[in-house]
Amino acid sequence: MGKIRILMLGGTGEARALAQSLTDTGRYDVLLCLAGRTEKPSHQPAPVRIGGFGGAEGLAAFLQEGRFDLIIDATHPFAARISRNAGAASAASGIPALALRRPEWRAEPKDRWTHVATVAEAIGSLGSSPRRVFLAIGRQEAHRAEAAPQHFYLVRSVDPVAPPLILPNVCLVLDRGPYDVERETSLFRAHRIDALVTKNSGGSATYAKIEAARQLGIEVIMIARAPAAAMQTVATIEAMLAAIDHLFPSAMERGV
Repeated sequence: MGKIRILMLGGTGEARALAQSLTDTGRYDVLLCLAGRTEKPSHQPAPVRIGGFGGAEGLAAFLQEGRFDLIIDATHPFAARISRNAGAASAASGIPALALRRPEWRAEPKDRWTHVATVAEAIGSLGSSPRRVFLAIGRQEAHRAEAAPQHFYLVRSVDPVAPPLILPNVCLVLDRGPYDVERETSLFRAHRIDALVTKNSGGSATYAKIEAARQLGIEVIMIARAPAAAMQTVATIEAMLAAIDHLFPSAMERGV
């Protein structure tokens, strides 16, 4: 029998590492799907498809037409729409689904966290008095800062924010993680940051900003994740590999 065909929804470092691990076994045929929101995506260890599917129905049809055996959702924890579509497509097609989700960050004793549910709520929680804000939420929702133009915003993203932000006092930084605490602390100090707005993405690649805020006593406006899609979820690549082996116990015989 042939290799097990896996459609992986990616875009994260974990997705790239998982695709590498699966490809290295020689037992799996992986197609890695990216949304295409990043202009220059990182090199990937498996064939790549870029673009959407046309909702849950389109994704279900793609799964069936491609004769995939499994769909893996390894997207960003805040990519809620594609995760919902993956769960719905799995249910409609009868093709099993697994999700890889890094654990959330947890506040430590010296952290000053304000918990909010949305980016809009985060911007509102900054208050009416001018503040100096590190807006570390990516470029897709950065425009929501325009609702509170009295603040200074340091905005960091992988690609330029488009259309440009209409703000009187904003500094744009193009950069890609991982970051280290020393650099993040220097960045905070250089721009005299007194508030960090971020999503609870989890993982280590961007955690340095949380550590830097802790060391400097800076308030963190932490945006919570939406409820996870209804599918079996694991937290690590090792756990995902074990779950796949459990789901397809004859994988080794099929692939060699």
